[in-house]
Amino acid sequence: MIGADALRVEVAAAADAELVEALGRLVPQLSRHAPTPTAAEVEVIVGSPATTLFVARDASSSRIVGSLTLAVFCIPTGVRAWIEDVVVDEAARGAGAGAALVRAALDRAESLGARTVDLTSRPDREAANRLYTRLGFAKRTTNVYRYSAG
Repeated sequence: MIGADALRVEVAAAADAELVEALGRLVPQLSRHAPTPTAAEVEVIVGSPATTLFVARDASSSRIVGSLTLAVFCIPTGVRAWIEDVVVDEAARGAGAGAALVRAALDRAESLGARTVDLTSRPDREAANRLYTRLGFAKRTTNVYRYSAG
């Protein structure tokens, strides 16, 4: 277990082997059905001007213990942001990595002029939902629709 003071959040600057390995370890903890991203896919995420991939590291070991992707985009009603794929390694949960990742994403979104930041979370992710509420997110009354191609 690591303490919140032993965490460091940073923007992933390169799609190196360490990042690809970390996402290969973290993504299955988020979704049993999502394929782990390939090195080429991680390179696209890191290199895209529309997304920022944040990682949380254990400051003592430098090991990546969590990640979050922020997408920021312009639409006719303003700059918007969306947080996706927030995941913290099971062994590091409860130490503040999730909160640190979300705060970093909110700071970046605000600095880029985003009027709102949205995210979704499955109801069974109770700890995550409590975190989002604690950080100021409000549940919206809306319908979320998904179209699956192919």
